[in-house]
Formats: sequence, structure tokens, C-alpha cells
Amino acid sequence: MHQSKVWLVTGSASGLGRFIAEAVLQSGDRLVATAREPLRLHDLAEQYGPQIRVAPLDVVDGAAANAAVQLARSAFGRLDVVVNNAGYGDTSPFEQMSAPRFAAVIDTNLFGVVNVTRAALPIMRQQRSGCILQISSVGGRLSSPGNAAYHAAKWAVGGFTEALAQEVAPFGVRVCALEPGGMRTSWGLRANREIPSLLPEYEPSVGAFIKAVAPVWGNENSDPAKVAQVILRLADMDRLPAHLLLGSDAVQFAAQAEASRSADASRWRELSVSTDAAGAPALPNVRF
Repeated sequence: MHQSKVWLVTGSASGLGRFIAEAVLQSGDRLVATAREPLRLHDLAEQYGPQIRVAPLDVVDGAAANAAVQLARSAFGRLDVVVNNAGYGDTSPFEQMSAPRFAAVIDTNLFGVVNVTRAALPIMRQQRSGCILQISSVGGRLSSPGNAAYHAAKWAVGGFTEALAQEVAPFGVRVCALEPGGMRTSWGLRANREIPSLLPEYEPSVGAFIKAVAPVWGNENSDPAKVAQVILRLADMDRLPAHLLLGSDAVQFAAQAEASRSADASRWRELSVSTDAAGAPALPNVRF
């Protein structure tokens, strides 16, 4: 049975975040909707009145993240679900991406997640309940040429989420990294709008990948409205995995990546174990 919840969703003005915000409000739950341009949420505020609060938030700003979280508690008395949705891609060969552009991708996609999670966690610990959903990507399990910064951030989000989920489980907080494949939002078009003129050496890798996926943009595999409904269901579940793939494309591509890694591990096992010291102690009894 669904119990009324208080949500905070980052990047609510567009893309998947907008679908999530609308689904939350349509379900009757209360929402703090955040965006870098909060005026883009004016229509939701008009329609849903006291059920919603709108807050300006650039997730790289830790103080603003804390203010948005505190707004949830002051307005609604608690905070049950955080969806760290804000993020973007920026396609370029690593060598041709400036240091500021690389850092900006990491700041939004990784440290944005960290900032909002850091702000929300004390409230959830005190409540002894809560759910934090990180909108990661199947790109947190595999990689493609031209997206080194994005993959660096998403792989980091996966590790952060998995470790955090183990830390907070004893006091009733659930944390999950959602790893969708392609969704019918504007993500791909934005990620590819500032591709530099490639150095010829990168045509066989980055150039070939860009050409291969170009027909996908605008025809992605997953429906963001369906993803939003899945997110509503996950918030009601007592147990969540640390990672959850979304979309048949994500399932297929992740399986291919895992098979490749497994084959490499077997092929290189003898070299891997050759570094053991003589008389090495038994491994600790821990599970991953």
C-alpha cells in the first residue's frame, strides 16, 4: 500500500526529472522540485499549489543543496525520497576536452550527487528511514570512446552508491544507482552539441562511435514516463539492489561488458595471482 511521501528531485525542469516530478505530484505525494532555472517549474507550482515547493539548485553548490533539503523539512516536516537526477554528457576525445569542461562534467554528475546526498542523509538517519535514488547510467558499467569524463563520473557514482548502501542499511535507509540505457529525452542531443572537429587519429574510435549512435538520438529505447513510474514503485519497496539496470538495451550492453571483463579475468588470472606473498594470510570474511 502506498504511503504518502516527501520527495526532492534535482534537475526537475526538463528531461527525466520533469517526468519524475509530474509522476510524484500526480500520485498525491509532496515534492521539492529543484532546477537551475526554477521559473521553468512555475506551471507545476501553479497547478499543484501547497503540494509542491520549488527551489533554485545548481547541484555543484553544496550550500544550495543543503538549503533545498532543509526546505523539504521546514515545508513538509520530513524527507522520504531523494532522486539525484541532475546530470549531462559532453562528447569529445579526452585529449581535445579542456580541463574546465572535464571538471564540469565530474562536478555535476558526481559531486552533485555527493552534495545532495550529504545534505539529505542526516535527516534520513534521524528518521531511520529514507530512499536515495541516483540516476546513473549503463555508462556506469561500461564505456565508450568520446565520453571519458561522463564514464569517470558514472563509474564513481556506482562505487559511491554501493559503499553508501552498505553503511546506511542498518538504520533503514535504502540507496540505489539506477542505470538506464537510452531514454527519449534531450540528453543525447545536448551531449553531442559541442563535439570538436576531431583530430584524424580519433576518427577510428570517437568518430566511428559518434556515427554509429547518431541514428539513436530521438529514437532511444526507453520511455521516460515509464522510467518515472518505476521510480515511484522503487520508493515503496523495502529492499533495493545497489545497482538496477533499466531498459533492454542497458541489460544487453551490460551483459556484453560483463562477459568481456570475465573473459579478461580468466585469461589474465595466472598473472593476477602471481603477486601473492609467500605465506599470505587467509582472506578476511567479508562479502561484496
